[in-house]
Amino acid sequence: MAPDAIICVRIYYHQPMSITIPWINEFKYVEVTLINSRTFKCSLDHAKKSFYRGANAIFGKIGRTASEEVILELIKSKCIPVLLYGLEACHMVKAQFHSLNFVVNRLFMKLFRTNNIEIMKCCQYYLGFNLPSVMLAKRTDNFENICYKYNLSNVE
Repeated sequence: MAPDAIICVRIYYHQPMSITIPWINEFKYVEVTLINSRTFKCSLDHAKKSFYRGANAIFGKIGRTASEEVILELIKSKCIPVLLYGLEACHMVKAQFHSLNFVVNRLFMKLFRTNNIEIMKCCQYYLGFNLPSVMLAKRTDNFENICYKYNLSNVE
């Protein structure tokens, strides 16, 4: 067993069995990857890979034939939910928010064929496309309100 890992899952069987449960550094539960840490942390790697996979599939199917507005609506409805799934329950640090924003910023750079940050931010503003950090803040507030409503006081 690895002494530096802290995640363990206990499995119960009806018949007595002797099995060894390995200690691991990452644990995937309902599409959210929890990582080995002193505090509760989630990994964004799988979510970002899934986002890129979905966005590339959209670009591959429709290419440049559709307008930017149509592509962004498809991204908003199909890829953003995959990127943000379950993260409202995770404590996120500033670097993780920047990492999520970077994913969308790169998408805008690819879509509008620019490397200029100011042009990209103007496109996001005028098209009404919020960054994932803004979307996640709203989702987290809703999640916390629901937890407060049902007296789930252990959620921070």
